[in-house]
Formats: sequence, C-alpha cells, structure tokens
Amino acid sequence: MVTNLPFSQACENNKSPILGKLREIFDTPGIVLEVGTGTGQHAEHFAAAMPHVQWQPTDHPNAVGTCRPRLAQAALPNILPAIELDVSTAPWPVESFTWVFSANTAHIMSWREVERMFHGIGEHLSKDGAFCLYGPFNQQGRFSSDSNRQFDQHLRARASHMGIRDLDDLSALAEAVGLTLADNHAMPANNRLLVFRPTTGHRP
Repeated sequence: MVTNLPFSQACENNKSPILGKLREIFDTPGIVLEVGTGTGQHAEHFAAAMPHVQWQPTDHPNAVGTCRPRLAQAALPNILPAIELDVSTAPWPVESFTWVFSANTAHIMSWREVERMFHGIGEHLSKDGAFCLYGPFNQQGRFSSDSNRQFDQHLRARASHMGIRDLDDLSALAEAVGLTLADNHAMPANNRLLVFRPTTGHRP
C-alpha cells in the first residue's frame, strides 16, 4: 500500500457534506464526469458510496497523473481510468455523460476556461442530468465572508487570471449553453454547491 499519496485537507474536510447532496442528485445509474479530479480523494469517496454510478476522473494534461496512484490503490470497479481533459480543447474526450461534478476549479481556471467548461458541459450533458459545481462564490459582486475575500486576494496574488467567480456571471454562462441554476446549497467553510440542469426545450 502506498502511504505517501497526494493529499488535500480541504477535500478531506468537505467530502462528506458534498456526498450528502450528491446522493440526492446522482440517484440513478449513469456516468459522472469529474472535471479536475486533483488528488482523487473525492473520486474515491464518492464512487465507493455510490456504486450505481460510473465515475470518470479527468484533469488537465499537466495534472492528471496526480490522481492515478490513489485511484489505482482504491481499485474500485466503478471508477474508470483517469483521462486528460483540457476544457479549452475540442472535441472533449468524453462524448456523453449523465452528470458532472467539479470542485474548486472555477476560481483556478481563467474566465475563458470557465466559459469553455460550461460550453462543453452544455453540449454533452444528458437532458436529465445535472452539473454540480462546488466552491466559494460571490453574489452581486460581494464576498460572502472575510475569509473568502482574503482567499480571493491570495488567488490573484498567485496569478492574475484566478479569482472567486460571481453567481450572476456563472448563471449567465449557464443560460447561454442551455443550463439553469436549479439549486444553490450552502456548504461548510463559506462554500456552495451549485446545481445546474438543462433548460427544458433549450439545447445549445
């Protein structure tokens, strides 16, 4: 057993609260596309708890190797091999999926990459599916907490393209690709779980 696997304390802290909501959403057999699998902690935890879904881990070509040791060790039958996904590059390597999960990616990506992520999801998401996006978000240009304000400053100091995104901007992106913000769940540590679903009668 490998003991020095890549590890995120934030993933360890939030995986149980997130799972509580995902169980309600990913409630039938299907494929879950995870955008930005990272260390693989979420994939391992969620796939183990929801054996009725097939979990498709993905990450940027420069980062996809991070999750592979943990997922290989977990050896869960419903976790598919991790694949490279650059959201800005078309066509995507996965042609269809029932659901999408992505955690703490929108504030790391450039805004152009966020746009391309929504476009790709809107193009391929099942009409009965959902896109669940976890992380910190602003509302009407306002930070939800001092800690999020400080986090945003930290992100922008690291790279100018990073930063906490606003719910209104994300909702507008979603609507442009045939999705609607259907649910907005409060989560621990001033985070949210946004649930976007296909708009009835509108496909991009």
